[in-house]
Amino acid sequence: MALAPPLCHLLAAPPPSTSAAADAAHDHAGALAPHRRASPLRRRGRLFLACRVPAAAPSARGVAAEAAAGRPTVLVTEKLGDAGLELLRRFANVDCAYELTAEELRAKVSLVDALVVRSATRVTREVFEAARGRLRVVGRAGVGIDNVDLQAATEAGCLVVNAPTANTVAAAEHAIALLAAMARNVAQADASLKAGKWQRNKYVGVSLVGKTLAIMGFGKVGSEVARRAKGLGMDIISHDPYAPVDRARAIGVDLVSFDEAISTADFISLHMPLTPSTAKLFDDETFANMKKGVRIINVARGGVVDEDALLRALDNGTVSQAALDVFTEEPPPKDSKLVHHEHVTVTPHLGASTSEAQEGVALEIAEAVLGALKGELAATAVNAPMVPAEVLSELSPYVVLAEKLGRLVVQLVAGGSGIKGVKIGYSSSRDPDDLDTRVLRAMVTKGIIEPISSAFVNIVNADYVAKQRGLRISEERILLDGSPEIPIDSIQVHLANVESKFAGALSDEGDIRVEGEVKDGKPHLTLVGPFSVDVSLEGNLILCRQVDQPGIIGKVGSILGKMNVNVNFMSVGRTAPGKQAIMAIGVDEEPEKEALKLIGDIPSVEEFVFIKL
Repeated sequence: MALAPPLCHLLAAPPPSTSAAADAAHDHAGALAPHRRASPLRRRGRLFLACRVPAAAPSARGVAAEAAAGRPTVLVTEKLGDAGLELLRRFANVDCAYELTAEELRAKVSLVDALVVRSATRVTREVFEAARGRLRVVGRAGVGIDNVDLQAATEAGCLVVNAPTANTVAAAEHAIALLAAMARNVAQADASLKAGKWQRNKYVGVSLVGKTLAIMGFGKVGSEVARRAKGLGMDIISHDPYAPVDRARAIGVDLVSFDEAISTADFISLHMPLTPSTAKLFDDETFANMKKGVRIINVARGGVVDEDALLRALDNGTVSQAALDVFTEEPPPKDSKLVHHEHVTVTPHLGASTSEAQEGVALEIAEAVLGALKGELAATAVNAPMVPAEVLSELSPYVVLAEKLGRLVVQLVAGGSGIKGVKIGYSSSRDPDDLDTRVLRAMVTKGIIEPISSAFVNIVNADYVAKQRGLRISEERILLDGSPEIPIDSIQVHLANVESKFAGALSDEGDIRVEGEVKDGKPHLTLVGPFSVDVSLEGNLILCRQVDQPGIIGKVGSILGKMNVNVNFMSVGRTAPGKQAIMAIGVDEEPEKEALKLIGDIPSVEEFVFIKL
């Protein structure tokens, strides 16, 4: 979904010259921690691209060089499907450099706009620092993002996106394959027969029909495993405090507590991300509470299982068998007792390793990375507000309005007046629960902070930067009567307890207040303090407060015309005829100081301010 060109500008990163099976994990980070664990944090994400304005036509000699220079550069550090690489190459310069050392990665990252990795590349804080502000998006080809330092990415204003859907079926199928292979001792019997033995009695298995399978994590992969296991005649229960009950019931799955799941299941299949609250969640205490002889499948993340504890549980018979596709250390040590245990079936992180899934993941991450580089918002961003694609599409014109209002209101503050509190109001006929404003809040914050600081702010780091500067952002919903088809009627921004350089913008409560609406897809300023106006928020803006009398508009327009300043919009709001009025003038160019002085010298003009948008 491409957003309007202005949004592309708003989300674009600064130019390079500025400043120095996880694939089986689901969307709810920490969703599976039992009550004795700390509550997990949800994952967050983000992404964006640089928009470049074409230069004048180059000479024949410079065509090739400028064509290359006008394209973003993407570094791919692990093998990606051909379809994804081909898509990236259509729009970007692609550098495929595999098996880089940490030092080599840090050396390269300052030369690229985007980085595409799988699970092996560690994108640490040092990598983001080495990028010196150029790196705008990190794409993780898969679901799990624990190899990317999200906090460091957010602080750097770098978007992180993943590919959460393409490998869902592959991961679910691999979980079922391990389930069946473990139950029937397929791997062990295969090795025995190839060693020249015939041990039918040794490898008697167990049936799956009528057995209880506990799915720990009912996200995309977990729910697909449930569907397939139902077809095998198994009884399915699941633990996931974030899963909708109706969705689980539709598949025939009962949602239960963590303790009930582990204590009643014959088989346990893990489908959770690795977070601080799920790290080594399956430890000695957890295994001790399991049903004797339970069998465990893990195609999520190795770190959620305490491998030493699992080895002890296998040795004492608490766990009858385990099938593992992922490990805490990958590849695991060659002398790993767990890998070589007679009752453990292992595969080398093959959850997403089907040709179809590999191509699907490659295409999904390539589309997400390119979309970010073009300035589009993405539903797969993991360190920005997670907003569904259909919501982003609906709110895109209001995103531009929100940023413009933030830029406008901060330029009304008198120098030296510190901003501490910002209140954002949304007037809407829609139910508050059906109006996701996180993106709008981030863009108002961006608009307020960027004009008064050296910080680069985007949707990724807006909340973090605001917090670092002690800026408190509050929101309120104003419920209107009307059609809920229009998501937002207007957006208001209030700054409290600040001095204003333009007294006309003060409300009766003494706050600086501006309000705007979207009209014909374009942002408009509709209120300044108590004065109603209607001016398009394009180019720049001059606000004048004057005594309402004939000839003022003509005088101001004449001054601007003589100074070659084009007026694109003009609106006047007044309290009453002959009383106070505000004139809002949209101009394409920045007027020279002489022109502004002449406007200020008009006898009836009491104050004016020039605002860059």
